[in-house]
Amino acid sequence: MERNVGSLQEQALKRKERLKALRDKQLHGREEEDEEPERKKASLEETSEERHRELKLRNYTPEDEQLKERQVPKAKPASVEDKVKDQLEAANPEPIIEEVDLANLAPRKPDWDLKRDVAKKLEKLERRTQRAIAELIRDRLRGSEEELAAVVGAVGEEERDSD
Repeated sequence: MERNVGSLQEQALKRKERLKALRDKQLHGREEEDEEPERKKASLEETSEERHRELKLRNYTPEDEQLKERQVPKAKPASVEDKVKDQLEAANPEPIIEEVDLANLAPRKPDWDLKRDVAKKLEKLERRTQRAIAELIRDRLRGSEEELAAVVGAVGEEERDSD
């Protein structure tokens, strides 16, 4: 029993060491990730400093001749009328359904899915039924032709007998 307890404690210690190693590994990975944005921030600051060195005067009208050269011409507002018209047209779509079909609004019967599933089988049976009916009609016509021929033959014999 003491051996089992000792082995369980050893396993617990090994598990703790693995978890600690995993945490350390994750923490070091996060530190490396944190360093990348700092590098990016430094490069962005350098480029922003270069941008700010050039002076652009948008709202200020300078009196000095050298500063007048750096003045940016007045910007004209862009025409928004076309964009607004397009948005208004998109907001008012044409009605898709003009008339309400009551059959679509009425709830379906409880056995509609059964009818749908059996429809293919019924089509096959309907074809077979039509073939069988046609065959029976042909057989009756053949039988009636034979009877008709027998009747005509009998009538022909009677006429010969009467002659």
